Amino acid sequence: MFGIENYSPRWLNGIAGIRATHAQRLRTLIGRPLTRLWLVWDTQDDEWFSDCPVLLDFDGEQVEINHYKFHDLSITWNSVDPRVPLQWPAFPTQWRHDAAPQTTVLLGQPLQDIQLLDWQGADMAQGMVAVSFLFPSGRITIYNALDENGLTFAEPGPEYRRHTLAASA
Repeated sequence: MFGIENYSPRWLNGIAGIRATHAQRLRTLIGRPLTRLWLVWDTQDDEWFSDCPVLLDFDGEQVEINHYKFHDLSITWNSVDPRVPLQWPAFPTQWRHDAAPQTTVLLGQPLQDIQLLDWQGADMAQGMVAVSFLFPSGRITIYNALDENGLTFAEPGPEYRRHTLAASA
């Protein structure tokens, strides 16, 4: 998939299934520092290739987030090595850990919480689930940008129902 060695997404949709499958393991990241955020970069057009997974490394535990279609979300763990060159034949790509400069301030900070964000807007994306990582001085949210990943560092809007994992049992 996209020339990423060993990457095999496992698509789920809906807050209940995603929470049941991943909440417990996501909680294990709380307290760990963010050490890297990796994106696949289109070197020909000098831009983020947002169809590929976003990798967040928490001191050796890597979570891989990817969105597809309108509601599909894949969360995988430690399957991608961003040091291995990509073999995507369509155009040249490479992993970059410095492509999102907003992450610089968050590097080294301990993860305080994870929120699964359930989109409640009155549109075709209703029910889409985004994953938001909260730190002492900011957040990173990976959301479905209609068949690809979106990345934001802003507070989620009122259209999202928040499902906090830190306080969950």
